Amino acid sequence: AQDSFTDENRVLKKDPQQDYHLEYAMENSTHTVLAFSRDLHTCDTNDKSITESTVRVIWAYHHKDLGEAGQNYHGSNRGTKSLRLLNPEKEEVSSASLPYFDLINKDVPVPDKDTTYWCQMFKVPVQHKKHHVTKVEPLIQKGHENLVHHILLYQCSSSLNDSVLDYGHECYHPNMPDAFLTCETVIFAWAIGGEGFTYPPHVGLSIGTAADPQFVLMEVHYDNPSYTEGLIDNSGLRLIYTPDLRKYDAGVIEAGLWVSLFHNIPPGMPEFVSEGHCTLECLEEALGAERPSGIRVFAVLLHAHLAGRAIRMRHFRNGEEQKLLAYDDEFDFNFQEFQYLKEERTILPGDNLITECHYSTVDRIHMTWVSRA
Repeated sequence: AQDSFTDENRVLKKDPQQDYHLEYAMENSTHTVLAFSRDLHTCDTNDKSITESTVRVIWAYHHKDLGEAGQNYHGSNRGTKSLRLLNPEKEEVSSASLPYFDLINKDVPVPDKDTTYWCQMFKVPVQHKKHHVTKVEPLIQKGHENLVHHILLYQCSSSLNDSVLDYGHECYHPNMPDAFLTCETVIFAWAIGGEGFTYPPHVGLSIGTAADPQFVLMEVHYDNPSYTEGLIDNSGLRLIYTPDLRKYDAGVIEAGLWVSLFHNIPPGMPEFVSEGHCTLECLEEALGAERPSGIRVFAVLLHAHLAGRAIRMRHFRNGEEQKLLAYDDEFDFNFQEFQYLKEERTILPGDNLITECHYSTVDRIHMTWVSRA
């Protein structure tokens, strides 16, 4: 095992500066396991620095061991995987024995068009006593992993009745039911490539009290760029919950660029930056009365679409910039996973948040207009 690099012709060469340290190796009849370590920043021009951004790991192997002639070409035994290598390990609390409920679309006909947003109302079955949701898992229909791009869960007006549960409808459509317009507050978000979301041990999403959502709207974004006809989807979310209450209730703050035709990106741009401002006046009003001591951020989901290349979440206090709240300088449209912060960050009334979105449209000849996120 050794530290190697490739040139522009994809020829593998031994790196004169060996920064790879083999920690452990094991082989049996089915598996070869190699554990190795490397400094995050090696000051070697042939090495890529490892940061909190997404890392595209390329793997390849040959069915025979390396011979005297050098490496064998690996043929079809290769692939890539996007990872966030520095995402801190989640403290996994066993949820095997905990109750859960599922919010799943039933036989949704996905139109043969590029993008569809489907809205379905659900009633939260847990009522009359406070519980905490501890984990949310995506339930994506087998074979539809690339069709379901993201899922949002909104809290709706508590004055609705069960009649709203009888139908789903395309979101943002002129004929969409009025009841859907009462669902404005996002309480959970999942995006393609992400796994289940586990709340920290001291935090949970509150359900079951009069102040908690009784009705929720699940919005599923279907991505069908090949205009495939006849797709029927049954995907959704599983919410695992517990009666053993945690210290803090969880919530969601949305920051970034408002979805409107005022946000557009010109074609042929190797880099184009848009900024979304969550101003000090906004945060003063949003947090001042109910949360004067601020909110504590424990995870961030950075979300963009195909033209997105990098996202940076900037945080200011009293005019001075703090450490970045979260960033991804190697954004992968097909891997949108929550970043768990190593340390919780307090956002105070009067702070400023700026979401910086970096785009590339070098392969486009028309303006890119922003529709629903």
